[in-house]
Amino acid sequence: MVVLDAGEKLKSIRDVLMRIVSVVGARPQFVKLAAMHLALSKRAYHSIIHTGQHYDPMLSDIFFSNLDIPHPDVNLSVGSGSHASQTASIITALEPELERLDPTWLVVYGDTNSTIAASLVGAKMGLKVAHLEAGLRSFNRAMPEEVNRVLTDHASDLCLAPSATAMDNLGREGLLDRSVMVGDVMVDVLYNTLNKLEISLNKSERLEGRYLVATIHRQENTEEEHTLRAVFATLDTMPLPVRLFTHPRLRNRIGRFSINTREYPNVEFLDPAAYPALIREVANAAGVLTDSGGLQKEAFLLRTPCVTLRAETEWPETIQLGWNRLAEPKAEGLADFLLGNQERNHDTNPYGNGTAAHLAVEAILAAT
Repeated sequence: MVVLDAGEKLKSIRDVLMRIVSVVGARPQFVKLAAMHLALSKRAYHSIIHTGQHYDPMLSDIFFSNLDIPHPDVNLSVGSGSHASQTASIITALEPELERLDPTWLVVYGDTNSTIAASLVGAKMGLKVAHLEAGLRSFNRAMPEEVNRVLTDHASDLCLAPSATAMDNLGREGLLDRSVMVGDVMVDVLYNTLNKLEISLNKSERLEGRYLVATIHRQENTEEEHTLRAVFATLDTMPLPVRLFTHPRLRNRIGRFSINTREYPNVEFLDPAAYPALIREVANAAGVLTDSGGLQKEAFLLRTPCVTLRAETEWPETIQLGWNRLAEPKAEGLADFLLGNQERNHDTNPYGNGTAAHLAVEAILAAT
């Protein structure tokens, strides 16, 4: 009888199981990773590389602990920078780690600089790349995220789409033969979080919110002082108090522009919230104002009306079903949309039933 020591046992497990590496770097990706790790770890040897794109503890470390994600195997610690420099830093640091780990599949998530950097490295190295949340399109190439999405889909061997609309987009770009509709893994995480928090998915069974939730972080809303002040003015004129959870970029711009937040007494400027805490806030809120891709969808799933302070959205179903509205700051009728008796579809969910991670893993295994 041969007795293996711990190191040999670990090597034996790696040799038997498929090796899959996930590359993540930003808050929305950590949420998706929570569902995927749970499903992947049952079927493969799963390693996690954190690029360090989001390094603020409230946008990084706390998500791993709150969502029961194991500590990353590697942290590249690239930090902030311009889009080009950050992407280049990730590419340079990531390649030797992937050479060492030698994965069967590389899984990339969403639309950040971490996503495009990892997909490019994987494609150049001849690794199989799977893109989770493929096929989303805002059709605005001025958005860095849109460029990242499109290029990542075309560099990937497997496109895991969250909705029928995403599949249609992939089909128009000639990618249907490598695409599978699995649903949205953020539904999986949201449902699991609501269960842990003992919060009903049924809006009528929750507290009636007497406040609004807001998050603002995108470049188009924060880079120019007059635009950011217009956003704050919009929040300040809402008929209910606004709880604004401040992204590090937003805090930086407030300081850069010497904005006195006391000029906006209706707005409570708060630190970023951990995922479960933010979900509790949104579940019990009267409405949401945001420029986040993820939060507008979470609001939709929770049936909390949302105004998205952007010119376009990659989640058009939320608008078609009456729960979301695109708007510029200071647009007319925002409060009426959030608090009025709008016609909304309460029954349809185009993003799946909470089994997306399982279906994504099955698609990866089937494509191996």
